[in-house]
Amino acid sequence: MNGPAYWGIAGYPISHSLTPRLFEIVGERLGLEAQSVYLEADSMDEFEMNLKNLQGDIWLSCTAPLKHSPQARLAVFGPEGVNAINQLKRTNGVWSGTSTDGMGFVAACRHIGVEPNGSILRMRGGGSAARAIAAAWGEEGGSIIPVEGRRSLIGGPWDSAIISEGEADLAIDLDEAAGGGEFTELSAKQQVSISYGEDATADDFAVIMIVAQHLEAWKYLYAPERAADLPSLSHLLERLSRFN
Repeated sequence: MNGPAYWGIAGYPISHSLTPRLFEIVGERLGLEAQSVYLEADSMDEFEMNLKNLQGDIWLSCTAPLKHSPQARLAVFGPEGVNAINQLKRTNGVWSGTSTDGMGFVAACRHIGVEPNGSILRMRGGGSAARAIAAAWGEEGGSIIPVEGRRSLIGGPWDSAIISEGEADLAIDLDEAAGGGEFTELSAKQQVSISYGEDATADDFAVIMIVAQHLEAWKYLYAPERAADLPSLSHLLERLSRFN
């Protein structure tokens, strides 16, 4: 297979993003090359304007505030209940996309020794990442204690996983400030974060998750026909650590 003309990251802020580097490392493994791009955009209007000069196929990870807008503007829709995307692919002018936040979170948890099946997750927030994580955690047999933050977790495919009390094995504040900023401490055996800044290392959970969800994007959207050739999560983290 051939790679796209471009790959990279879109959203705002994105200057600290590891995604273009991850594209390069995985692409090298698969023998694919593309021009890396950082598309800073805080609206779909700005996003589409930035795309005007980028002809050809393009693969993009999307972060806030672009996770919801592509659904209406590009006719790309996220999984049931999640209603958001974080990965986009344009092939011959046609857009497709998916959400890998939840799958990446589950893979990252397993990497640090937390098996979702039978475990309790205390989770603050109700945005797109929260819904994606709730869907994946519930599907894997885990339970969720939602904590209201800026938004409440609405009903969805994860409803049967919701419980009101218990000792949480893991906690996460999804309303944490971007770039590894302030967060609310939640009662659990351990708490993780998916927010990282420029000084993050490959040992940080947030980095483990971004790498895990990037691998899921290659597997399910960018190059599913090359899934068997993808590097492992551990290998990709080790390669990434060489840049720190």
